[in-house]
Amino acid sequence: EHCRMIKFIKPVFSNSDIEKIRALDTREFKSITIDAVFPVKGGPAALEQRLSNMFDEIDRHIDQGCTFIILSDKKADESRVPIPSLLACAGVHHHLIRAKKRTRVGLIIETAEAREVMHFALLFGYGAGAVNPYGVYATIQNLIEKNYFPEPMEYEKAEENYRKALDKGILKVLSKMGTSTLRSYRGAQIFEAVGLSNELIDRYFTNTESRIGGIGIAEIAREAIMKHEDAYVKKPLLLDSGGVYQYRKGGEKHAWNPETIYMLQWATRTNDYEKYKEFSKLVDDYNRTPHFIRGLFDFNPGEAIPLEDVEPEEAILKRLTTGAMSFGSLSKDVHETIARAMNHLGGRSNSGEGGEDPGRFVPGPDGTLARSAIKQVASGRFGVTSHYLANADEIQIKIAQGAKPGEGGQLPGHKVDKIIAKTRYSTAGVTLISPPPHHDIYSIEDLAQLIFDLKNANPKARISVKLVSETGVGTIAAGVAKAHADNILISGFEGGTGASPLSSIKHAGLPWEIGLSETHQTLVMNNLRGRVRLQTDGQLKTGRDIVLAALLGAEEFGFGTAVLIVLGCVMMRKCHLNTCPVGVATQNPELRKRFRGRPEYLINYLRFIVREAREIMAHLGIRSFDDLIGKTHFLKKRDLHHWKAGLVDPALILHRPNNADGNATYCVESQIHKIDRVIDRTLIEKSRPALDKEKQANVYIEMPIKNTDRTVGAMLSYEISKNFGSSGLPEDTINCTFRGSAGQSFGSFLARGVTFKLEGDANDYFGKGLSGGKLIAVPPTGSTFKAEENIIIGNTVLYGATSGEAYICGVAGERFCVRNSGAIAVIEGTGDHCAEYMTGGRIIVLGSVGRNFAAGMSGGIAYVLNVNDNFDYFCNKGMVELSQVRDFDDQDFIIEHLHRHVRYTGSTVAKMILDNWYDYLPGFIKVMPFEYKRAMKELMIEQIDEKLKAIREEEQLEGTY
Repeated sequence: EHCRMIKFIKPVFSNSDIEKIRALDTREFKSITIDAVFPVKGGPAALEQRLSNMFDEIDRHIDQGCTFIILSDKKADESRVPIPSLLACAGVHHHLIRAKKRTRVGLIIETAEAREVMHFALLFGYGAGAVNPYGVYATIQNLIEKNYFPEPMEYEKAEENYRKALDKGILKVLSKMGTSTLRSYRGAQIFEAVGLSNELIDRYFTNTESRIGGIGIAEIAREAIMKHEDAYVKKPLLLDSGGVYQYRKGGEKHAWNPETIYMLQWATRTNDYEKYKEFSKLVDDYNRTPHFIRGLFDFNPGEAIPLEDVEPEEAILKRLTTGAMSFGSLSKDVHETIARAMNHLGGRSNSGEGGEDPGRFVPGPDGTLARSAIKQVASGRFGVTSHYLANADEIQIKIAQGAKPGEGGQLPGHKVDKIIAKTRYSTAGVTLISPPPHHDIYSIEDLAQLIFDLKNANPKARISVKLVSETGVGTIAAGVAKAHADNILISGFEGGTGASPLSSIKHAGLPWEIGLSETHQTLVMNNLRGRVRLQTDGQLKTGRDIVLAALLGAEEFGFGTAVLIVLGCVMMRKCHLNTCPVGVATQNPELRKRFRGRPEYLINYLRFIVREAREIMAHLGIRSFDDLIGKTHFLKKRDLHHWKAGLVDPALILHRPNNADGNATYCVESQIHKIDRVIDRTLIEKSRPALDKEKQANVYIEMPIKNTDRTVGAMLSYEISKNFGSSGLPEDTINCTFRGSAGQSFGSFLARGVTFKLEGDANDYFGKGLSGGKLIAVPPTGSTFKAEENIIIGNTVLYGATSGEAYICGVAGERFCVRNSGAIAVIEGTGDHCAEYMTGGRIIVLGSVGRNFAAGMSGGIAYVLNVNDNFDYFCNKGMVELSQVRDFDDQDFIIEHLHRHVRYTGSTVAKMILDNWYDYLPGFIKVMPFEYKRAMKELMIEQIDEKLKAIREEEQLEGTY
């Protein structure tokens, strides 16, 4: 009686769906349509009055038994203006919550306004149960009538395509917010407002964060009336060109437009500072529209000093970095050009999450170095090896990624050529996904462990953490500082490549000005600012930008889009299609030939920026760059006369903590990483004979271990990678046997030539980033329990492993071999999510598995013994196929590694299977991704063709063809 509901499969209603609801009039269900329009003659005051009347009207209908409220703007005409659908939805939703009636009624929005994914996400997030975008449907019908589509299409098919695209987009939003169902998302208000007044928020968007104030109900009404006049008074023959996502002449203004792009490229290619100043003035004038939050500010001049008294260019250049743009998203030529320029200047380029060719770690024939100083470690763990980490000045952990915060990146299969596949330890032609969940960073404690791992993997590198700008990021940053990060990057939402989803380019994250100022203030108030360096990025273009960012708390600055434009990018937004016409964001060999960028262009640009910054510093009377950081008294709000922008209040951004004079306001001390007494120091000393390039003698080490011994093997592997490169040492050169309970990250980034045997058990992250080493885990001598029925290692084992072997006599926890891209492993049972996001390597599971096996698995092979005859139920078959093990190559592989498993661990399970092989063989299931199978078949055909070609050439030479 009290829980009767109507179920619809899709939350985006068709016109017939909403008519079914409108026609309801039964004992259980009644609906009413409320007109969400206000009279144009009443002006702005009429909007507020109409909303109030709507609330009263809805209250009355609910009291009379109404169960569905349809808010409709269909009655809009010459005399009535549609109320913005989000304002109507959120206003009604919060009114009903306050009236304690919200659970008694379903809320449906009938609007011509909603058309994009974000529009629907907002409506659902503020309480809508369903949305009918009738305006879109009318537009689709009109396009069909005018034969707009290249091929004839029925209306029903076109509508289905649109609703399908919306479903995928809404699911993407839910995914990156960590929400599984729309029911959980509905009314959750996982949004922040930029530019809305507190009065408006409190009444209609209650409990939404809005840090800089802004417009109220009167301004919203005024804008709605302006649009109404465009439709019914001006009656233009054509609609505005828009230009929301891509520059259009006469459309919305873009910071990067033909004029600014042309001027910057002219200035940097001719090394003309005066032309750069023209570019800078264009940018500054545009910012002051204002287009960015920093456009709200002017400088408060100090007592000017001579330019020669200001800190020299070379010192400031070291504060500049380039953004994390990976090889794969960019072409090889661009990626290496950026690195050469930054190395010449003493700045730092960023590898991105795509790994890096080891050939770049040494100077080229011309003496230039193409090595990226910053090596990024992201959730994807593409190409992260001990050798990669050992060749870094800074290692950056990507918790969030600029234009796509919360969601994973993706490199389409058609962009993954052989070189990229080799660099990322994956397979050519197979799509690479960076999953949104960060499997080793679920908490601040996990992050502290990862920082510790990386510091052991390269004791000389700074450890950086990349966060995205949002309200509350200051609290997160405080935790990051306490977790011993050396550097914190606050990334603004304006960045990202043209490969970002459209729904993320505009609506994910916040301007860096908001997140940076909050982070700086929070760290100062908690006396943590002196322990970390603070960096920011997001559409930085000029010297004025970096001075303003410094005044808000940054001491280092990242440049992304501007760097690409200097090197030839023309903002075509074709990055994801592999068709970049200037050879910047493509792997196509013919298009790459069009790349004309040179390191000198980028060197000129960054010198221009620093020169301009020094001129501003001289004007402000600042000698040292450190003296700029956090000095917000040098900023003032401009007198703005714009009818909307003038209402913004940036006081919270300019706030200076009361204890700022007593606490450090920039980095003045180094973090204490506590790596002086780790167990690896002892291992390195005992392994000296093996590390000696001349002796290279085998060593055998036995020692106890306890669970406070973390990240054992990482620092030893650093010494091997530093001295012997990626090839490491010959197999089993260093043999270590440990007895006891190992702490987190045992054997992480273990290099080739090292064998670790653990007699006992281990915590989480066992074998993280395994880099060619060998890991063996067995129960302690004398144990009486059955190994195959007990957990011996924790969660997230072999996460991001690139090569090597692991033989584990026992059961693993959850997420075994997540993102494995090359390791071979034998295990006797696993928890949930085994083989998740695997891209390569092979695993053999000799026991039961948990749910969600092979989710997101795009490469590699898993062989599972179906002991309980229910594996099909536990496997996620979205990307993989299941088959019996019939191929002799597969059988030989399993037999060979089971023999090794017995030899290394003494496994009774493996021995029983080998002794009765043909009895157990039918129980093995081969799990192989569809895309990987196709790529392997294509590779095999290619190899056969190459062999046949070689044979023909040889026969022709011998005259026997």
